[in-house]
Amino acid sequence: MERTNEMVLEFDSRSCNEGFARVAVAAFSTQLNPTLEEVADLKTAVSEAITNSIIHGYEQTVHKIRIECKIVCQDFYITVIDYGKGIEDVKKAMEPLFTTKPELERSGMGFAFMEAFMDEVVVVSKPGEGTQVHMKKTMGRSSHPFED
Repeated sequence: MERTNEMVLEFDSRSCNEGFARVAVAAFSTQLNPTLEEVADLKTAVSEAITNSIIHGYEQTVHKIRIECKIVCQDFYITVIDYGKGIEDVKKAMEPLFTTKPELERSGMGFAFMEAFMDEVVVVSKPGEGTQVHMKKTMGRSSHPFED
């Protein structure tokens, strides 16, 4: 049996949907038998990516955010996609404390948090077309998914 599973979620870029997305992704991850710490890490990284889409990608206007999740063996892949303004310089944007919105609280740490809580973070962005944040975390190393 192939040990993969996928989920796609799309919702409006409203702050009130952040909690919903966090819980949906966390619920999908439970098939990997993650630790509470792994679930918390996942939820934090997803929150940061969604917040970036809302604040920076769409600048508080309402459009769609898409989350794609894929499980392959013990690896959990998440891609958070927006179709907003994109990032001019991804490398610069990923530097801790760099922000284009210094007036906001907690600015400049989103990508740093994602990198701290996930095993891999890759950002792909085109100005005027949007941003994709690809994240990976190996989870629940003590068991194998899809064994019913």
